[in-house]
Amino acid sequence: MSTSRASTVLLATLALLAGAAMPLQGRVNSALRLELGSPAHAALVSFSSGLAVMLLVWLLLPAGRRSVARIPAAVRGGHVRWWQMLAGMIGAVFVFAQALAIPVIGVAVFTVAVVTGQMLGGMTLDRLGWTPAGVQRISPRRLGGAALAFAAVVTVVWPSLQEAGSPGAWLLLALVPMAAGMATSGQQVMNGQQTAHYGNPIPATLLNFVAGTALLAAATGVVAVASGGLAPLPGTWWMYTGGPLGCVFIALGAFLVPRVGAFLTTLGMVGGQLLGSLLLDVVAPAPGSHVTGLTVAGTLGALVAMVIASTPRLPAGLRRRRRGRGRTP
Repeated sequence: MSTSRASTVLLATLALLAGAAMPLQGRVNSALRLELGSPAHAALVSFSSGLAVMLLVWLLLPAGRRSVARIPAAVRGGHVRWWQMLAGMIGAVFVFAQALAIPVIGVAVFTVAVVTGQMLGGMTLDRLGWTPAGVQRISPRRLGGAALAFAAVVTVVWPSLQEAGSPGAWLLLALVPMAAGMATSGQQVMNGQQTAHYGNPIPATLLNFVAGTALLAAATGVVAVASGGLAPLPGTWWMYTGGPLGCVFIALGAFLVPRVGAFLTTLGMVGGQLLGSLLLDVVAPAPGSHVTGLTVAGTLGALVAMVIASTPRLPAGLRRRRRGRGRTP
């Protein structure tokens, strides 16, 4: 296997791993919301556990201490803008979008809308050249991969979409998760820009959890005043793993964007999300969940979409030589 192909396989594997952390995090945070009775409180607990992990990484790893120490000079020198360090607030807003939209439009429509926003946002940001990977044109191969990935997601959630009924009641509200999906693409780009400067994703990941925790702490304070208090924290240890899983997702995204761009990072994470959901439903199914042929077909379709979109186009000279080999003398 060539070095470039091995590198592509490694980056694709990391994107799948990052995406696979999302359904597990969603399962954990969903249980936490039920336990605490407040989406804001549950999100705060999740972000706080992630912040605790990143503080330990910062304090215990020499690379973490060195890279975080570069933040003030990077901001003063204009290499990193102050607003890029607020990217974690997008993750906090995403949680509120879940709380707002899912009870009305359902998980299936929410998922399709988010994925649509993520792919549109990633493709647009790549085309504008706003990622450290530079300008990447919207090629037919990329469009085909995006269309196949979207079809794969729709295939997986199709049974739930059929239960949603008439789209008139939730069409406008579906724009909320679509906008949230586009915003998460921007979050990944801001994290990627910081990572390209610092050399590793530790500072960007740490700042994400600082900003998100601060915003959610303020929101939870408002909820506590309005409701007269907050529920006690749960004693079940695994309910605090949502934050560490978020560290995996954010850090890998920040690592991948400077190397492959926002669109391919998103596409890989979509495939990982579907694959992780499939494995989770097989190993530890939630009540009412079941694996169908559509689930497997959609997951495989997303993986094929990632391969199609990430396969580089051959140079014109090499394509001519390959065609020439196939001709008979």
